[in-house]
Amino acid sequence: METRVAVIAIIIEDGSSAQEVNEFLHGAAQYIIGRMGIPYRDKGISIISIAIDAPQDIISTLSGKIGRLKGVSVKTAYSNVVSKEN
Repeated sequence: METRVAVIAIIIEDGSSAQEVNEFLHGAAQYIIGRMGIPYRDKGISIISIAIDAPQDIISTLSGKIGRLKGVSVKTAYSNVVSKEN
């Protein structure tokens, strides 16, 4: 199966959804290359950036699940780097 490298940007505006976001990310831990979280306290939001190398359907499913949570916005940017999964 082929994998793609992508970046998932997540903005959490409703802190009550943070635990669910973390649970979804934990479920995809084997694909996550790196993660950066920034609490923007002045605005009351959290910004999370995820670098991931996974099959496209895994990336899409993860983004979709997170994006359906209350007060959470998600954008995904795919690279053109495609490789065979090990």
